[in-house]
Amino acid sequence: MRTPASPSFEEHPGLSGRGPEARALADELRRLIRLSVSAAPSAAETAELTAQLAGVADRLEAHLPAVPFPRFLSPAQNGPPRDHALGWSLPFDLVMGAFNPLALPVTLAFDPPKAMGRATFDVAYEGAPGCVHGGALAATFDMVLTAANVVAGSTGPTVRLSLRYRRPTLLGEEALFEGWVTEVTARRVFSLGRIVQGGEVTVEAEGEFAILSHDAVDRMASGRRSAFDGAGTDSAD
Repeated sequence: MRTPASPSFEEHPGLSGRGPEARALADELRRLIRLSVSAAPSAAETAELTAQLAGVADRLEAHLPAVPFPRFLSPAQNGPPRDHALGWSLPFDLVMGAFNPLALPVTLAFDPPKAMGRATFDVAYEGAPGCVHGGALAATFDMVLTAANVVAGSTGPTVRLSLRYRRPTLLGEEALFEGWVTEVTARRVFSLGRIVQGGEVTVEAEGEFAILSHDAVDRMASGRRSAFDGAGTDSAD
């Protein structure tokens, strides 16, 4: 099993020259998220902490670029080998982005033909008491099955993702996600997955993905953004 090494982000316009520092910032923000739903300081201290955080937010806001930097980089742009491509291409991804404090605590590894994800969810991801929220598990599966598609050499956006929750997935205990491709057609990739925790299968997943190039996805996204911007302009008039 191969765990992708931490890639360099020097070529990313939003991270060049500050990668380790930006990662440390995201890690501290993750810790703040966990503590904000767990700690119970007094009202006065809560207000004081809020004011301090507001000052930090103001300082960060002052550094927003006039043109937003890209959230995605194509692996074709001098990126790393295929095994490392997801982490390098998606540094701000909601599920696995090292620089996104909202990202889920999942680490990907490759054991062809499978993709594996290991995650230990804390209280910030709680659904039912003591259990991981089903939405967090679904989001993790979306990326793990995508990684399985990468292993198989066929990638594209999600068309359908269905989960069967067999038993609760517990907080504070490592969950192993497994994903593998079952079929590839001219236009679709079909994948299966499961979570194993404490020797038991807690969730089973089934996914269907469209086969599209990154250029095609970029064109679709650009078209939707243009339509949205146009609609906003019309409504303002």
